[in-house]
This record gives sequence, C-alpha cells and structure tokens, in this order.
Amino acid sequence: MTSTIIVAVLCAVVGFALGYVLNRYVINAKSARAADEAERLLKTAEKQAENLKKEALLEAKDQIYQMKQSEEEESKQRRKEISALENRLVQREETIDRRAESIDKREHQISSAQGQLAKRETELNEMFEETKRRLEHIAGMTVDEAKQELMNKISDEVKREAATLIRETEQQAKDEADKRARNIISVAIQRVAADHTAESTVSVVHIPSDEMKGRLIGREGRNIRAFEQMTGINLIIDDTPEAVVLSSFDPVRREIGRITLETLIADGRIHPARIEEMFNKAERSVNEIIQQTGEQASFDAGVHNLHPEIIKTLGRLRYRTSYGQNVLKHSLEVSWLAGVMAAELGTDVALAQRAGLLHDLGKAIDHEIEGPHAVIGADLARRLGESQAIVHAIEAHHGDVEPSTVEAVLVMAADAISAARPGARRETLESYIKRLEKLEAVANAHKGVEKTYAMQAGREIRVMVEPTIVNDEDAVVLARDIAQEIEAELEYPGQIRVMVVRESRAVDYAK
Repeated sequence: MTSTIIVAVLCAVVGFALGYVLNRYVINAKSARAADEAERLLKTAEKQAENLKKEALLEAKDQIYQMKQSEEEESKQRRKEISALENRLVQREETIDRRAESIDKREHQISSAQGQLAKRETELNEMFEETKRRLEHIAGMTVDEAKQELMNKISDEVKREAATLIRETEQQAKDEADKRARNIISVAIQRVAADHTAESTVSVVHIPSDEMKGRLIGREGRNIRAFEQMTGINLIIDDTPEAVVLSSFDPVRREIGRITLETLIADGRIHPARIEEMFNKAERSVNEIIQQTGEQASFDAGVHNLHPEIIKTLGRLRYRTSYGQNVLKHSLEVSWLAGVMAAELGTDVALAQRAGLLHDLGKAIDHEIEGPHAVIGADLARRLGESQAIVHAIEAHHGDVEPSTVEAVLVMAADAISAARPGARRETLESYIKRLEKLEAVANAHKGVEKTYAMQAGREIRVMVEPTIVNDEDAVVLARDIAQEIEAELEYPGQIRVMVVRESRAVDYAK
C-alpha cells in the first residue's frame, strides 16, 4: 500500500515536471513566432507608411501646382482688367480734356455775348428813356399818372359789368324766390282751411224785464257798487230796454262779470253777499276754462313742454279779439300755417309751430303792461324760459325788430295770411282804405315828401323824400314828426313803423 502511494507520488512528480518542461517549450516557441510576426508586421507598416508618405507628397505637389496655375490665371485676369481700367481712365481723361477745352471756348463766347448784351441793354434803356420822355411830352402826363388813368378806366368798366351782372342775378333770384314763395303760401293755405266766424266777448247782458235794473242797482246803489267793486268792471244801466252793458278793458274780467251777472239774474237773489259768492264761483269756472283752453290749444298745435304760466296766458286769449278775430284761433292758425311752410322749406317745423302759437302772447296782458304786444309777449316768453329763437320770432312778427331767422319770417308771413283772409276781421274795406289814406295824407303833408306808401296792412308807412330838399339829418327829424302826428291824429291797433327813404339816383343810357 505504501509502495503504491509512493509510486503514485512519483508519477505525479514526474508528470508535473514533464508538464512544466513541455509548457516552457511551447511558450518559448509561441514567443518566438510572435516576435517574428511582430517584426514582419512592423516592416509591412513601415513600407505602407513610406508609400503613404510618397503618395501624400505627390498629392501635395500636385495641389501646389494647381494652385500656382490658378493664381497665375487670376493674376493674368486681374492684369487684363487693370489694363482695361487704365485704358478707360485714359480715354476719360482725354474726353474731360476735350470738354474742358470746349467749355473754355463757350465761356469765352458767353463772355463776349454778355458784353454785347450789356451794350445792347444800355442802348435799349437809353432808347426807352428817350421814348418815355417823348411820350410824356406828347401826352402831357407822367408814367404814374398814365398808369392811374388806365387803372381807373379798367376799374370803372369792371364795376359797370359787375353791377350789371349783380342786377341780373338779383332779378333772377327775386323771380325764382317769388315763384317759390307763392307756391309755398298757396300750399299752406290749402292745407290749413280754418273757419272764420268772427267771435267777440259778450258785453251786453239781456234781462227779463226793466224791473231787474232796479234790483241790480239796489237800495242807494249798494248792489251795483258791490258788483263793480268785486268784479272790477263797470256796469252800465241806461235806457236800453231789457239790457245792461258790461264795460272793461280786461276781457277776462268782463267774462267773469258776465257769468256772475247772468247767474245772479237767473237766481233772483241779488245782494252784496250773494254777489261775492257768485263772483267767486264764476272766477273759478273761468280760470278752469282758461287752463283747459290753454292745454287744448297746446295739444291742437302739437306744442309741448310749455310753462304753466304760458299755458294760462294762452287760455286768456280765448276772450281776446282783434278786429273781431278771436286771437286764440288766430294763434292756432298761424302755428299751423308756419309749420306747413317750414316743412315745405325744410326748416325747423317744431320751432315754427311753437313760435306761431306764442306770437300774440302779449295780447293777453297788453292792457296791464305798456308797449307793443310783440315786445310784451317776447319779454314774457324770455322770462318764462323760452329759447332765444322763439323770443326773437315773437318780437319780430310785427317788425319791431328786424327778423334774422327763417322761422321769424315764416311767423310774420303766417300772421299776415291769417289776418288777411276774407271774413277774418270785421274791419270793413271802406274803413281800412280810409285809414291807409289818412296815413299817407299825414306823411304827404310834410315838406320834401315825394311819395308815401302804406304797407303791411297799415302797420308800416314808407316815405320817399326828395334828396335835394331833405338831407340825412332832416330825414331823422321827419320820421319822428310823422310818428308823433300819427299818434296824435289816428286810432290804430299795435304800432306803425315810419320809414323815411332818401336816395339819389344816377341814370344813363348806352347808345
């Protein structure tokens, strides 16, 4: 057993030694082969590197050659371009030299021509002065005088032509305006066809019998005194059978008195206490009627936002007449006429209607305030907040001031149309003509008056005077004298405008 182990160990040792020897041999052999291979590869690499180096050198030489060729070609091209530029510059220099020579020649010629022109100018000036002296000697006037005379002649001719043109244009405009105005007025009259039954406030009260007169007077006149004191009107009891007369400048008071008296007569109980009671009832009734009438008039005319005091004043016009024409109905008609004409002309219809309705506002209070009713109405409208356009139309509708708006002119026209309709006013044709003739006669009686024309239904009188007799200062005095004489001798409604016209005319004929 032991020998077996020893043999095994020996075999192992021998095997190990053989393996080691064999391994060293193999390793050495591989190392030798690797070294040979490395040497061979190194030589190959050196050869390849040498070949690559030669190839790179060849390529570099080739590129350098090509670059040299390119640079030489570019240099040749640039030399050619530079040569061409030099040739062009030389040509330009030659051209400039030639032009400079030409300019020098022209300057010399111009200098010579200027000298000749200066010489000729001097000669012409001398000739002009000599000619001017000869002309002045022949004409007998200087140049400035001749220019002024020529300008005056031209100016006169232009003025004459302009005056002729202006007259023709004005005449054409007047003809067209008259035609248009007639058309508008006819349309307005056709659209507003109101009735014209003349109404007036009643001033005569009928009584059942003459015995009632004694009861109205009362014991020692106490009833009539109480009535007159309460109503503010005069009760006239005369020999007129079965009638008594109420007299007052205030139509509203007269209406209140009429209602009071008729109520007392119907009741039969006439004494101061009863008179006061009936008067208070009549006053309340009339005030209600006035308020309702003013509101209805505002509604009928299409005019709104009126001040309450204006509405009340409008209602008072129900009891106011002018030549028998009811002023409230007249105001409504003027409002409608002015509105229609404003619509035809394309102006402010609402403004024209409002101004037409309020134009106679002053007639409701003209017995309380002194002055023309147009001015009184304008002041009232201004005080109660109406616009300046409305105020102007009111105060201008009778020519107290010159109208400056279209609406003011329309109100004037509508007022004249309404008042001039047949049956609108009670004034007879005979009395109307007599009043106008009296107006003209008053003016014609003065020295220097050539002709007189009564215009605008007698509200304006135009006096033509002889300019050689009446000068401008005399014309002012004459207008004042005629106005004072009219105030003293005539009775008329409203006011009359006196216009004195003094003009000089120069007439010539072209043959």
